[in-house]
Order: sequence, then structure tokens, then C-alpha cells
Amino acid sequence: MSVWPRVLVTGADGQVGRALLKSFGGSAELIPCNRNSLDLANADQIREKVREVAPDIIVNAGAYTAVDRAETERELAFAVNGRAPGILAEEAQRASALLIHYSTDYVFNGSKTGPWVEDDETDPLSVYGASKLAGEDAIRSVGGRYLIFRTSWVYAPEGKNFVLTMLRLGRERESLNVVDDQIGAPTTAAELARATHAITSGVVAGKFGAPDRWAGIYHMTCPGTVSWCGFARAIFKRTPELLGGKTPVVNPIATSAYPTPAKRPHNSVLSNEKLARTFGVRLAPWETALDEVLKAIPAQPKP
Repeated sequence: MSVWPRVLVTGADGQVGRALLKSFGGSAELIPCNRNSLDLANADQIREKVREVAPDIIVNAGAYTAVDRAETERELAFAVNGRAPGILAEEAQRASALLIHYSTDYVFNGSKTGPWVEDDETDPLSVYGASKLAGEDAIRSVGGRYLIFRTSWVYAPEGKNFVLTMLRLGRERESLNVVDDQIGAPTTAAELARATHAITSGVVAGKFGAPDRWAGIYHMTCPGTVSWCGFARAIFKRTPELLGGKTPVVNPIATSAYPTPAKRPHNSVLSNEKLARTFGVRLAPWETALDEVLKAIPAQPKP
């Protein structure tokens, strides 16, 4: 392998994809692919692209993420989230490349009282969760040099995410109702990318030994636990300048009061101990990571 590994990044226009390009920039030859240049629902196009690029590393940040719409677009969700990762794994093995793939807390049913560990039984409640689990299974069945990082509640200063939605609603309303009986770990795209780059660099350098010592599934989230309601309150507490000096009231509600087409797990908290034990990597606490994202969001002009 050359000093500058060739890295194919799918979903390069997404929140995680953009953060990955920043983290890997300056240490890799990047080949970013968005939906226009690589349709993950098209198996032939995936194979053609990987063989054309001949990457040393494939980072699959592309995914079908419309959780509720997946309930009525099952075929597309499974094509992108379920079948595409398996094809990428086959092509990675063919090219002797390392495959990095992101999965989700939604592979669990949320019934556990403590943090979920990698070996806990999976039981997705939604089509989205089932499609992501299918992707995990497809990669594992191929084997080889792969890392699957399960994460949760991802957001960034741009794109579509909970933080930006709350800021928009906070400017429009005096009070909001937010679900308080779903808990998890908000995780920034920047922290995911930083940790991914550190681990990938170590793997490429042989720091962690042979693949049988590190290949597999890991949980990768910002440490800490909060409900969606608590997360919204934390956002508003930190952003009076982004809300024109307002601090909206956040009213806690039950999931049952906010029905959605797809069921969400009540407990999405993932244990990161295996990640820290294997690679010596930890992400920043969710409050610290939130502060960094909010700094990158421009203040609203005063009326």
C-alpha cells in the first residue's frame, strides 16, 4: 500500500460523509461518491465503481435513513441498507481492501434496562432497523477485513437532524412537546469521523494485529445518556443567540402521544467498552460534542 491509501467514501454528501472527508483529508487519496455517482440500490454499479477505483479502504457512509418512510419503501431500504453492504464486502475482499460500515442502535428492540453490548440479541422494531441488521449480516457472512460501527442519534451542523429541527421550531414556537421516554446517546458526525480515522489509521499501520484480532462489530457513540426531551432542553439552554434570545419551554410527552409509522426503541444506549478496549478510542461526551456543533451553526440575524 502507498503512503497515501486510496479511500472510497460512499454517501459523501451526507452528514457522516462530509465529516469523513474532513477527517481523512491530508492523509488519503479520497474518492467521494454521492447518490448521483454511485447508486447503492444498483448492485452492478457498486461492483463497477469499486473495481474502477481499486480502493485500499471503503468507507460506507451511504444509507437509506428515512426511518418512517421505510415502512412503505421496504424494497428500497433493503436494497441500500441490506444488500449493498454485502456487495461492498465482496468487492472489498476481492480487492484486499478494508471495509468500514455504519449501523444503528435500531437493530435492538430497546427493552434492556442497561447499555446494549455488541453480543446482545438483535430484534429490530422497524423496517429500517431490519434493513440495517441485514446489512450487518451480509458483511459478516463475507468476512475478511471489516469493521461495523453501530451508532445512534447522529447530527451535524448541516443536513437534516434533530438539532437543526429543534432550532427551527424553537424560533417559531414558545413551547414544544418532545418525547421523554426514549433514551440514547446523541453522537456527532465529527466525532464518528474522528474515531473512524484514528482506528482506520491504526489498522492500516498494523497497530492492532491481524484481522482476527479486530474485525467485527463495535458500538461507537458519544458517552452519556439523555432523552429526546432532555436533549432538546440542552440545545435551547446553549443557544439563545441562535433563537433570537428566546428559550422555548420543552414539555415532556410519552411516545404514545407522538405516534409514528415506525416504532422506536425506548432504550438506545450503546456500551462503548469494546471499542475502547480494542482500539483505545473514546468519543467526546455528548454535551461536549454538542457544544462543538453549536459553535459551527451561524447565529440568526437580529430582526
